Amino acid sequence: MASTLCCRTSSSLSIVSASGLRRRLPLVGAFCVLSFGLSNLCLSYNSPLKTGCAQSLPFANLLRSKFSGQSPAKSVHTFRMEGSSNTVPSIVVYVTVPNKELGKKLAESIVREKLAACVNRVPGIESVYEWKGEIQTDNEELLIIKTRQSLLQDLTEHVKANHEYDVPEVIALPITGGSLQYLEWIKNSTRD
Repeated sequence: MASTLCCRTSSSLSIVSASGLRRRLPLVGAFCVLSFGLSNLCLSYNSPLKTGCAQSLPFANLLRSKFSGQSPAKSVHTFRMEGSSNTVPSIVVYVTVPNKELGKKLAESIVREKLAACVNRVPGIESVYEWKGEIQTDNEELLIIKTRQSLLQDLTEHVKANHEYDVPEVIALPITGGSLQYLEWIKNSTRD
C-alpha cells in the first residue's frame, strides 16, 4: 500500500502522507459534502421556497458559488407530491420478517392484492431489540413496500393476518417527491 497520495487542487499538486491523510480525511469529507453535495441533494422544482431540502439552508447558495464553480444539477423529471394530479399521496412502508420464505410469501401476497406496487426484499439484516424485558438479536429480512398512503390500514391488517410475529413491524414514511413516472406507476399499480 502506498504511503503517499497525490491530491490535485485547482491551483497545485500536493503530496499527502498516509498519516496526514488520516488526520485530514474527516475535514476533506465534510468539505466535499458541503461544497459539492448540497447543490445536488434536492433536485430543483418550480417553487421559490425549497422547504425540506438542503437548498433551503441559508448557506447553500454561498457554498455552491464559492466552492463548486458549477451551477446546480440539470432538472430531471421529478416533482413534489402535491404538484401533480396524476399521482396520489404515497408512502414507503418497512416490514421485517424472520426468514426469506415468509418474506417472499408476504411480498407476493401484498402485490397480488394490489396493496402495493412494489416490495423490495432486503436479506441479511440483523435486528437488536428489547422483547419481554430481554435484549434480543435476530437475523431478519426487511421488506420495503411502496404504496398509496390511503392503503396503509389495509396493508397493516394484511401484514398482521399473514405474519408470525405477535407485533410485526409496520412503519410508514411519506414520499415527498421523486420520479413522476414512478409515482404515477405506484398509483396505477395499486387499488383505489
